Amino acid sequence: MRLQKITDCETDILELAGLGAGPFNLSLAALLDSQPTISTRFFEKKATFGWHPGLMLPGAHMQTSCLKDLVTAVQPTSPWSFISFLVNKGRFYSFLSTEKMVISRTEFVEYLGWVATNLGSVTFDTEIREVSFTDHHFVLKSDHQSFKARNLCLGTGKSPYTPQCTRRWLGPHCFHAGSLMTQDVDLANKRVAVIGGGQTGAEVFLNCLRGQWGKVTQVNWVSRRAGFEPLDESPFTNEYFTPGYVSQFLSLHGDKKERIVNYQKLASDGITPAYLLELYRELYDRTYLGNGDVSWQLLPDRTLADMSLTSTGYYDLRLFNALSECDEQLAADVVILCTGFQNALPEYLEPIREQLTLDQQNRFKLSPSFKVAWDGPEDRRIYAVNAGLHSHGIVEPQLSLTAWRSATIINDLMNDDVFPVNHPPGFIHWQSNTDFLPNGKGENG
Repeated sequence: MRLQKITDCETDILELAGLGAGPFNLSLAALLDSQPTISTRFFEKKATFGWHPGLMLPGAHMQTSCLKDLVTAVQPTSPWSFISFLVNKGRFYSFLSTEKMVISRTEFVEYLGWVATNLGSVTFDTEIREVSFTDHHFVLKSDHQSFKARNLCLGTGKSPYTPQCTRRWLGPHCFHAGSLMTQDVDLANKRVAVIGGGQTGAEVFLNCLRGQWGKVTQVNWVSRRAGFEPLDESPFTNEYFTPGYVSQFLSLHGDKKERIVNYQKLASDGITPAYLLELYRELYDRTYLGNGDVSWQLLPDRTLADMSLTSTGYYDLRLFNALSECDEQLAADVVILCTGFQNALPEYLEPIREQLTLDQQNRFKLSPSFKVAWDGPEDRRIYAVNAGLHSHGIVEPQLSLTAWRSATIINDLMNDDVFPVNHPPGFIHWQSNTDFLPNGKGENG
């Protein structure tokens, strides 16, 4: 879309402008609300708050504790905590009686929307089309206004990833799950292929079985993974999601970081064990208790290698079976891609793209404080959130350290220890430490 002529120019210069108001930038906005000397504004293109509305599937739950909200880890007295939300909504005591720490996705989104709507620094229905740098300031242009800022934080999220072989067929019968709950989907009497073995794939498969979008005739769940694997929620694995571990991870070289992230995949990208149990029980009942009205198959260890549309109107999927090392064919009327999201350089950065220092895969080079490397003035900073899986590890795209990351950015922005970020070490020593026993000796010393 071509920019319209700027009709209204803001005269005030923002200390920090945030692009996007998803959970990560919203956390930053909530913590900065306690710093009145810092002028901030966060721009969101949507008219109202929404967080992956297409994935608001029935029964979907978060995979992290409700205490890992926008602020609590670094500012437990903040008025923008999940506990404050419960009190404000008059449901504190009822929530305690549920005895749960992991909440539904619906309630978490309600919490996020409550914060976004009540924070004065969040501006909806304003899409930033272009970011340039002139006269020692960033200039942000929307369709009708321009804004000046000394510093930026990029938080416009990721885009849906679709396998190459599916892209020519994308449409009403082949689509990414990210749009599933925001479009009119009718799966009645259809053969459905669900592609992707993570949490979203599990949720889509089970809801198809239960007729959420009409009674299907067949649903097949295809996954590249060797099995339908659970999220690793064990206590010691959760030590990966601590500031101390991130500090150690940052010191590693790039190749080793990539290997570790791949090894730790199930710490962040598995299926919730409770959901797997619910799904298995559903399949048991359908198999043995007379409720086998829908044909289904679980197809792990398969990669979608190719896809074509037949003359009779159904999709012919070619799957490579890694176990048998053979190709298989699968017919489907509808293909739902639960294939995750990917980072992409935002188009609005095009005017300053040449000033950014990117790696060979066009990814930001981030400092420990989430600053983007660029050749502009040192006192003009660009921060990025949800863009550092390659630099900060598996914690970066997760909600677990949202508040800590925001505090780290604010401390860097203000050149001061405004919020506590250097927590005591956990139970695991990630590097050699000779100080934890008397006289610096180990157990065999």
